[in-house]
Amino acid sequence: MDSVRAIQMIVRNKIGVLRDITRIVADNQGNISYAQTFLIKYGEYAGNALIYLEIEGGDFEKIKDEISKMDTVIEITEEKPFEQVFGKRVLIFGGGALVSQVALGAISEADRHNLRGERISVDTMPIIGEEELAEAVRAVSRLHRAEILVLAGGLMGGQITEEVKKLRKAGIPVISLNMFGTVPRVADVVVSDPVMAGTLAVMHISDKAKFDIERVKGKRI
Repeated sequence: MDSVRAIQMIVRNKIGVLRDITRIVADNQGNISYAQTFLIKYGEYAGNALIYLEIEGGDFEKIKDEISKMDTVIEITEEKPFEQVFGKRVLIFGGGALVSQVALGAISEADRHNLRGERISVDTMPIIGEEELAEAVRAVSRLHRAEILVLAGGLMGGQITEEVKKLRKAGIPVISLNMFGTVPRVADVVVSDPVMAGTLAVMHISDKAKFDIERVKGKRI
């Protein structure tokens, strides 16, 4: 596979700018593997838009040069791809107190791996309520670089359970704390200790750790 290179652009907030940029990428045989765009709210470029693209193959320097000549482009820079900066993502959802304990284990373990050159980041969201949690779980499969989800709470079921099933079908494993409700029945593994749950989540997605969730799937630890 061709190496991935990334560009970040500050552009005018006008119709058709993204279309024109992607056409230049395609015309130069580049394949966009990831894209994001949003309006800038603060700072010197407030009111303009930021476009970030990760591109495989093609004539990258020519792509960058042609984009820089567009009237609607204010600034363009090459950046490291997110995979090299933030790496794989562990996500932790649930009640605040338990989320913080899972995060403690995940961050401590990620620190050891990142010191050795890996890149693993930990994202947390303290959130309660069946509908709110179900929406959050459903959104995980749309998140860039999301590798594993840990659910931390005392009771989860209903819509959350259905979304956990869908997420696992999408290829993202789910660790559940030992709790009431049906979520533990459909999670890949159930862990009693929240700190250990965070530790195991990081170990599973690490390229260097020995833990493999497939070997304990369906078990309670």
